[in-house]
Amino acid sequence: MFELAEYIGIIAFAMSGFFAATRAKLDFLGVLISVFLTAFGGGIIRDIIVDKTPYTFTHTIPAVVVFSLMFLLILFRFHKKESIENRSWFIISDSIGLVSFSITGALIALDHELNITGVLALSFVTAVGGGITRDVIINEVPFVFKTGFYGTVSLLVGAVMYLLHMFHIMGFYPIAIVFVLGVVLRVVAYYKKWSIPLL
Repeated sequence: MFELAEYIGIIAFAMSGFFAATRAKLDFLGVLISVFLTAFGGGIIRDIIVDKTPYTFTHTIPAVVVFSLMFLLILFRFHKKESIENRSWFIISDSIGLVSFSITGALIALDHELNITGVLALSFVTAVGGGITRDVIINEVPFVFKTGFYGTVSLLVGAVMYLLHMFHIMGFYPIAIVFVLGVVLRVVAYYKKWSIPLL
């Protein structure tokens, strides 16, 4: 279930990278890098932190999925159409990716016996690191720093995962509950326009 959720997230993140690149009027190489970074950047940073060969560099299917998606988006000229980033199905897909990547980051941090700081950091980086890197490269303020309850959801998921581990109640069903509640929280926060107060 979580692997399927991750692939849904990869697709949503790749589409987000594609639309960000076309809005910035990047050339084909720029679009390719934006798509790749948004889909895989967080996972690559996470794996480097824990001294692992990045998953993306040892498994072919994720890259095939992203490159195929990019080809289809260009083929059907989605960059010339009305943005789909505000459509309900995209918001839900993006939320699934956010939460599933956050859980993956937390699990890898716990597997490497990191403390609460490490768990929160890897949860956050895995979920939003790619988008931050993309936005920095195209000279924009990172999306996660100006949109309330996006990065916050990732941190909350990481914190709950740490608590599950600390109280020895880690398992499929508790993690599944965290996953569902995290997705619901993100979707509700989006439509209710919840945000963190500006300083």
